Amino acid sequence: MGDWAPVIIGFVLFVLFSPGLLFQLPGKGRAVEVVNFQTSGISIFVHSLLFFGFMVIFIIAIDVHIGSG
Repeated sequence: MGDWAPVIIGFVLFVLFSPGLLFQLPGKGRAVEVVNFQTSGISIFVHSLLFFGFMVIFIIAIDVHIGSG
């Protein structure tokens, strides 16, 4: 019926690539910081590029489908 793959993959990637939640790339003091709960403009930009890249890989290139019904 419906394809739930974009919703589920988008949610998981959003949580994984939230800057400062699990990791921050680039960090404020180092290249990669882990669980610092802070963010900057450049890290938001880098994490949004990572999110978009992985979303394209999973949805378009690999063509993942999770159907209901």
